[in-house]
Amino acid sequence: MSDQQSTTVDTTGKNGTVTKENNYNKRIPKSQQIAYGFGDFGNGFMFDLGQAYLTKFWIDGAGISAGAVAGIFAFTKIFDAFMDPIAGSFVDGRKNIGPRGKFRPVMMVSAILLGIMTVVTFYMPSALQGMQKIVWAYAVYMIWGLIYSFTNDPYGSLASVMSRNPQDRSFMATTRQVGSVGAQFIAGVAFIPLMELVGGGMSSKDQLHGYFFASAVFAFIGVCMFAICYFGTKENIKVHRDKNAKREGFKDYIKVIFTNGPLGALILMTLFTISAMNTNNQMMVFYAQYNLGNIGLQPVINAVMMGCSIVGVFMIPTLTKHFGQKRTAMWSFVIGAVANILNFFLPTNVVTFIVLVTIGYTALAIPNGITWAMVSNAIDYGEWHTGMRKEGITYAAFNFSRKIAQSLAALVSSGVLALTGYVANAQQTAKTLTGIKAAMTLYPGFCLIMAALIIGFLYKISDEKFKQIATDLDNGKWEHGVIGDEDVKAN
Repeated sequence: MSDQQSTTVDTTGKNGTVTKENNYNKRIPKSQQIAYGFGDFGNGFMFDLGQAYLTKFWIDGAGISAGAVAGIFAFTKIFDAFMDPIAGSFVDGRKNIGPRGKFRPVMMVSAILLGIMTVVTFYMPSALQGMQKIVWAYAVYMIWGLIYSFTNDPYGSLASVMSRNPQDRSFMATTRQVGSVGAQFIAGVAFIPLMELVGGGMSSKDQLHGYFFASAVFAFIGVCMFAICYFGTKENIKVHRDKNAKREGFKDYIKVIFTNGPLGALILMTLFTISAMNTNNQMMVFYAQYNLGNIGLQPVINAVMMGCSIVGVFMIPTLTKHFGQKRTAMWSFVIGAVANILNFFLPTNVVTFIVLVTIGYTALAIPNGITWAMVSNAIDYGEWHTGMRKEGITYAAFNFSRKIAQSLAALVSSGVLALTGYVANAQQTAKTLTGIKAAMTLYPGFCLIMAALIIGFLYKISDEKFKQIATDLDNGKWEHGVIGDEDVKAN
């Protein structure tokens, strides 16, 4: 029997004997695993674009104050977070599943709408003034966030029904993180030059024109990448679906969080890791322009930093094979924390900054990639622990933490600028420069220390534990009985 095949076992439930595959050992084609990563490649062209450049677009291009921008990000990200349960419940509640599966159709339609809204977020009508600009920014970004939930929740859930094999999941986590960092790399290197090329200058009017057309190019590429994911993947695992299940409400969403210990650990960890990464991305353009004195260094630094991160992410399968998911993530966080903290205390210097920020970012990108495999494991744990499988709402709960983390990053980035007296397109004071440096380096260092402690003490799924979980699920069992047996299912 080849490694692409699997043994089968007989499972007896209420409705008789059925045959189930041993999905823990079964492998899926590499082409599907690679195609899955293109989804986050497309995601990055739209999501990471906003995280990196909307702050500067609204402040320097549209003329909105830094304090108001902090409020926009903080409120809209919290609003987005509460949209995730709606998206997760919608996906889990789909009844008429066609040949394309449960998750991919929702993902693809939403991705097209997300591309349109990405362009709209980088557009500011010339007739708007003062408070009207702020209201516009709130409205378009809230709509963008709602659509993003309906794109990302089914995309994230898709991996859990593509394969249950740990090596496949590690490889899909790798391709997903490579896609994400690859998109960050391209956005970090090409967006500002493309914006300046199209806009023709750095005046507010030129910037508005350049941002709009550059975002349109990136959004189009992003939708195309999602299309590759849509056509290249398949939902291979046959899982138990309760046809009589009711669509979950917010109470079910809260229950998922508090009954799934590994998910809770990932949620808490993500508050720190994603806020660290987004703060880094948002502050880079400010740090290059003002602390280093040359905005042209921003694409260069991003090219080195994200290029090395891509190389690091490719090491995930090897690292997790030898050290396991948990240990690899923990020690990566420690290395990243040390590099970032050193970067704050050392005098500002282009060379040392690039070296240390690259080490810190790469050390963060590796566990962020591993997290995707951990989320799929947490979805399986939830089914094994409760007897009910809820991919959409479980992933929505995880995504909730990412949205809150993004809001936190926006508060840190825009808040530091506002509190230290930042003035758009002007020479900055020493206080402002110190604030920018602290947000760029010291804050991520603190976050990675917290992430290492959380994953070390609170995440309880070892490699052996997951093997037991996967084997039980393949045999149609959960922690206390047979899946589908209502007499013993958890309440």
